[in-house]
Amino acid sequence: MQTDQHLITKQMLQPWLPVRAVDAHKGNSGSVAIIGGDSGMVGAVLLAARAALLSGAGRVYAAMLCDTAPVVDLLHPEVMMRKPDTIAALSQLDAVAIGPGLGQSDRAIAVLTFWLAQARPLVLDADALNLIAQHHHLTELLKSRHAQTVITPHVGEAARLMAIGSVDIQKQRVEAAIKLAHSLQVTCVLKGAGTVIAEQDGSYCINSTGNSALATGGTGDVLTGVIASLIAQGLESVRAAKLGVYVHGAAADYLVAQGVGPLGLTASELITAVRSEINQLSLC
Repeated sequence: MQTDQHLITKQMLQPWLPVRAVDAHKGNSGSVAIIGGDSGMVGAVLLAARAALLSGAGRVYAAMLCDTAPVVDLLHPEVMMRKPDTIAALSQLDAVAIGPGLGQSDRAIAVLTFWLAQARPLVLDADALNLIAQHHHLTELLKSRHAQTVITPHVGEAARLMAIGSVDIQKQRVEAAIKLAHSLQVTCVLKGAGTVIAEQDGSYCINSTGNSALATGGTGDVLTGVIASLIAQGLESVRAAKLGVYVHGAAADYLVAQGVGPLGLTASELITAVRSEINQLSLC
């Protein structure tokens, strides 16, 4: 089913890159909220928020469920910390990402239920997807959404969403991504070697960038932040997904070529390389 015409290319992506006017201000560059970070998993939200920031979003908020979450990101104090129940009051949010480190508590279910019912673009990852797989009312809320929605499952999460085995997903990755996109009415980013981006109408693209260095904790959180940032900057969800996946993989390729990986590359190292890839792509 895969042909060269389905591969993501630089030529495809370049017209979609965000362009800043000479008189732009932070309000023109999009506002993003990242929600998750239950106890022991606050790093996931920080990684996604930092990735959103370095991908060009003008404002980035991080909302964590953990009661002892940090009040400031010392590495990137530009990220604004909020509580999940105060994020909803921010009228200017252009995209919301939910799932990194979210956990599966009753509170997590309540937060996810609230945002699925809102008319804001969403990027759903990690435990947001696990909760949707477990709770019928969340699945129905997702299907009924009219706002743009991107899901970014790895193979295990996709298998849970489809109630089949991971081996079955791997055997037919394109078909699985298309089925998820259609059944849930979303843009589906099925992560893995040859990440598949599928749309509700059955169309799809396959990413050719990336390598095994991405097989480490936190890189998926980075991708979530990048895609949310691009949506906030004005890209349609499917274009944000394609561009985000491409630069995410290209960043890993660049770092490995520099000797940073494949063994030992970290998600934090990936973030600055993603920024470089986005800016380099705009110069091509």
